Amino acid sequence: MYKDTKKRGSRSRLFRSKSSPVSKLAKDCAHCYSTAMIVMKFGGSSVANAERIRHVASIIKAYQKSRPVVVLSAMGDTTDHLLEAADKALGGVVSMEQIASLHFETLRELGLPSGTIEDLINELTQLLTGISMIKELTKRTRDYLVSFGERMSVRIAAAYLTKEGIPALAYDAWDIGIVSDGNFMSAELLDEVWQSIPEHLHAYASGKDGRIPVVTGFIAKDKSGNITTLGRGGSDLTATIIGAATGAEEIQTWKDVDGIMTTDPRICPDAKPVREVTYEEAQELAFFGAQVLHPRSMLPCRRTATPVRVKNSYNIESPGSIIVETHNGKASPVCAITGVKHVTLIDIASTRMLGAVGFLAHIFNQFLKWNISIDVIATSEVSVSLTVNTKTDLSGLIRDLSDVAEVRTRSGKAIVSIICDALHSSAILAAGFKALSDENINVQMISQGASKVNISMIVDDEEADKTVRVLHKAYFA
Repeated sequence: MYKDTKKRGSRSRLFRSKSSPVSKLAKDCAHCYSTAMIVMKFGGSSVANAERIRHVASIIKAYQKSRPVVVLSAMGDTTDHLLEAADKALGGVVSMEQIASLHFETLRELGLPSGTIEDLINELTQLLTGISMIKELTKRTRDYLVSFGERMSVRIAAAYLTKEGIPALAYDAWDIGIVSDGNFMSAELLDEVWQSIPEHLHAYASGKDGRIPVVTGFIAKDKSGNITTLGRGGSDLTATIIGAATGAEEIQTWKDVDGIMTTDPRICPDAKPVREVTYEEAQELAFFGAQVLHPRSMLPCRRTATPVRVKNSYNIESPGSIIVETHNGKASPVCAITGVKHVTLIDIASTRMLGAVGFLAHIFNQFLKWNISIDVIATSEVSVSLTVNTKTDLSGLIRDLSDVAEVRTRSGKAIVSIICDALHSSAILAAGFKALSDENINVQMISQGASKVNISMIVDDEEADKTVRVLHKAYFA
């Protein structure tokens, strides 16, 4: 079944500093509405086809007594297929055979009627026809277009759960009070969600409505009723804001590994599950390439200290990894090793501004001017070394910086990060550098993050995987 409700409040921003009134509102709301609920989030690969949906349904059934709220992404590559359909429509061709085929075939295999998503398919056809006629795809229309993936996904899943004797109700995110600003393709949630989400889910939380809410991840509506998308990590953000706002016991994100690993098992088969990490450690892991929640999505649960558990959908008995505010016991000095390839190292040495006040400010203003994000940085009084994504166009930046500095760029680099308790950095680095020296691996730059949980080093791309393996052996063998 599908429920349509509309309820919206005042406009303001969600993500402010911890000292802001938002934090108090978040904690107050979570306390008032604290329930014996959990939130379960499944990504697109988990619901890619009928077989996977059946498996997800079996997991939800196993947790039925924990009163789950389920958050789903679009099926498999549906979002990409929707954008491909838009490109064809811009060329005057309305074609959605791939999209319709996947979803209708899934319905058939699950024994569900085509009417489950027929209205959405018709609406999507009309939208693509409109795009083909006006030959234009605005950001607003793009968000409207990609929303169909999640909207069809939750309707299919909710219908199948109900068919299997697990009463469920499909919700578009805005139907449970998820409202955003109008920044299409990268919208931010508004403060009012802290109150509106628990209000909309109160009947379920209180036991008056026993149907499991199955909610679209990634999408929202602005105050004018336009559909928006939440950008990178949007489905994770949907799950964490629901969990934090309702005071859920925990938020679960389901993947295909036994939780957070000490490193990428594809690089190092000896990788081990990490049973517990802090929010801070998890954010660093995610930023530097690990398959954890997107850093942005952890902000709501950090504010309410709501635990997040990373679980394996193929091994539901495994406890997975828990993300908490602080370690509950003695933690290992090193948590995990991550690697990010294909970065460019930029060395900036002062010339005209040697020793001058404002040198660093001038450098960073140039990066702001050209909208270039910095990953890792190391500074001295007269020079700066930092990394950026190799795909970034640096021509304008280098031209402007060359007026006051000597600029050298080196592509084909990688960031290897040690997520650790940096209070023990001397011992950690001693062990790491000895291991790297024994293997003749040259470290070209090193930086310790302000969070005190991250030590990053720069190596050549071709040595990145080896560096990860060598460090992993040094710390976890």
